[in-house]
Amino acid sequence: MRRSILFLAVVLLALLGAMAAKGLLVQPPALRQHNAAGEFDAARAKARLAFILGDQRPHPADSVADDAVRGRVADQLVRMGLQPLVREQVACNELYKQRGVACARVNNIIAIMGPATGKALLLNAHYDSTPVGPAASDDGAGVATLLEVAADLKGQSLKRPVILLFNEGEELGLVGARAFLADPLSGDVDSLINLEARGVRGPVNMFETSRPNGAPIGVFSTAVKRPIANSLSTDVYRLMPNYTDVNSFSERGWLTLNLAPIGNETRYHSPGDDIAALDLATLQHMGDQTLALTKALANGTPPESSDRIFMDVAGRALITLPLVVGAGLLIGLLIGFAVLSLRRGGLLGASVAVVGSVAGSTIVAWIMLALLGALRHGMFWRAHPVWTTLAVYATTIFVTVALLGAAGRSLDRTKLRAAFWFFFLIVGGVIGLIAPGGIIFFIFPPLLALIGMLASRRWKQAELAGSILATVFLCLTWGAMLGLLEDLLNSGPMWVFAPLGALLIIPVLIEARPFIVGAGLRAVATVSAAMALMLWGAAAAAPAYSADRQQRFVIEHITDAGTAKAVWSVLNGGVPVPDAYRAAAKWRWAKLAYSERKRWLADAPAVPGTKAPTVEAVSSVTSGKQRTITLRLRPNGAERMALIAPEDTKIRSAGTAGFVRPIDSTVEKGEFSISCTGRSCDGMTLQIVTDSPKPIQFILVGARSGLPPSAQPLLAGRPQFARPQYTPDQTVAFSRVGL
Repeated sequence: MRRSILFLAVVLLALLGAMAAKGLLVQPPALRQHNAAGEFDAARAKARLAFILGDQRPHPADSVADDAVRGRVADQLVRMGLQPLVREQVACNELYKQRGVACARVNNIIAIMGPATGKALLLNAHYDSTPVGPAASDDGAGVATLLEVAADLKGQSLKRPVILLFNEGEELGLVGARAFLADPLSGDVDSLINLEARGVRGPVNMFETSRPNGAPIGVFSTAVKRPIANSLSTDVYRLMPNYTDVNSFSERGWLTLNLAPIGNETRYHSPGDDIAALDLATLQHMGDQTLALTKALANGTPPESSDRIFMDVAGRALITLPLVVGAGLLIGLLIGFAVLSLRRGGLLGASVAVVGSVAGSTIVAWIMLALLGALRHGMFWRAHPVWTTLAVYATTIFVTVALLGAAGRSLDRTKLRAAFWFFFLIVGGVIGLIAPGGIIFFIFPPLLALIGMLASRRWKQAELAGSILATVFLCLTWGAMLGLLEDLLNSGPMWVFAPLGALLIIPVLIEARPFIVGAGLRAVATVSAAMALMLWGAAAAAPAYSADRQQRFVIEHITDAGTAKAVWSVLNGGVPVPDAYRAAAKWRWAKLAYSERKRWLADAPAVPGTKAPTVEAVSSVTSGKQRTITLRLRPNGAERMALIAPEDTKIRSAGTAGFVRPIDSTVEKGEFSISCTGRSCDGMTLQIVTDSPKPIQFILVGARSGLPPSAQPLLAGRPQFARPQYTPDQTVAFSRVGL
């Protein structure tokens, strides 16, 4: 028994080590020390980026800082011998997956390479930032990549035009992309490579394609040597509230490939997204893929073909199948394992052990996270997420070995294997109904296992060999994807890794069941529980934040112009405010008049001279049930202003002349938002079309970066490893108006 316990402990530790190391399967290729002629030079691209960003101040659209960035991008193009065009346009765009429209004056930079006529390939990246950070990765990496690709292609013979678009206003709601669609050059485009970023390191993922995806996937699989992509991710992305310039471009039906790194989201849209944090290996991976895809698509666009499902194998190869073939294989395997499980018997008991492991580990992990969250508020795992994910996986191991140990001895491995792969295929079928691209992950491992089971009639060890191969293949595919998902879901929910990890853990522990039975249930439960508790202890003891992965902490001074009262606002993920804050003011957890998001609020001293935005009503014309309101904006010193309307307001569209954009109120719930950013908002004329004959009560919100002098104690008391993210420290004023 002691030998079984010792061996089992070794197996469990090795399994935890493998779960911790699975992210290594999908790292970007090692940085090249020397580049051959025609290869992408990441160091040179990063040097271009350093020049473009200058002092690395935030440079939102239509700001003085963005003017400087635009000038340096154009300068780089001129030095290459290209002739950049700058297209200035006041434009508006709908906010995808939201109820709103965003407007701004934007200046798109365009450079054209190759022949003067023919259908063109568009390479797109945005050069504006959010108001809170320098945006070295999002999207400086994309800008630098396009510049370096242009330098590599300069002088080469291209079969068709390649248009480089450095657009402004993506961060506002894809305004620059919308402006380009009004440009005559957009009519020549038939294919697109879009570069984005949600992190500063790690592999560059191809996470979105046009549909049907057969043509772009054919190009991607042929051209890219180190692919990181799968059709489950592309399908899930469509269901998420995120969007990029591709959302605007998609209406044209161009062949599309969208690329981005996602490593360490804690620096995304924050001052931490700086040049020092941008990993050269990540930049090289982006550049290698973009250059290879550009060369392939510069020779022409492949014909359309049907939808395909696909996945990379540890970033070394891409497997693709027609969707109909994948669905057929899944159904066939599901039927095959159903028959096999029934013939082997014990399906009910084996299913209880397998399903119970998944459900039980999810419940226990959720309870442990809730208990730990009650002691440590907010995203306590942010600095060291590995301890929390390992604790979740260790919990999954504990529940699984306990159930496998408690299962009757009649449930041998042959019955458990068949039951697990049957359950695995059911999960694949359910996922396939929601995200058909996910089917690809659920075909090959059970196929390998089934081949081994059938071959065991001739060779006794074939079933064991097939099960091992199936598990290894599962680790190289599902495991690698799970490693990326840990980066993507950095903000939680962390319990989701229990059921996802269980699909990797259970087949390994089924093979270890003889040692689990030999060690005895009590010993098994003790060893696995001790491992889980130690890891939960490590998660509880690990610092929540670090210099690299900091807490989100936004300070705002907000004035209600109607009452002349002011409050401090702190957005920090719900973590209690620092002691120094509590000593200085009485804080409450509440909402603002114009936002559904709760935050910490406290009374603040008024700032003399603070003005809220206003609007001047130009006209209101009623035609049938529709009313068109025309108004002129007066930001009164605000860099950004928004008109917020109640949820039940029937606004159909809004925008400037030529860019009045629709608002689909059936897609999302919540308030309506019509915003304008930049210097050109002052005096801008907007049109709002509504089905409401009655006046609409708008809240006018204006914001400018920076805080009044009275905020100095709050700035000084901000925790060491905390910084603004998504929105800057800012001064806000709001008023109300009926239109």
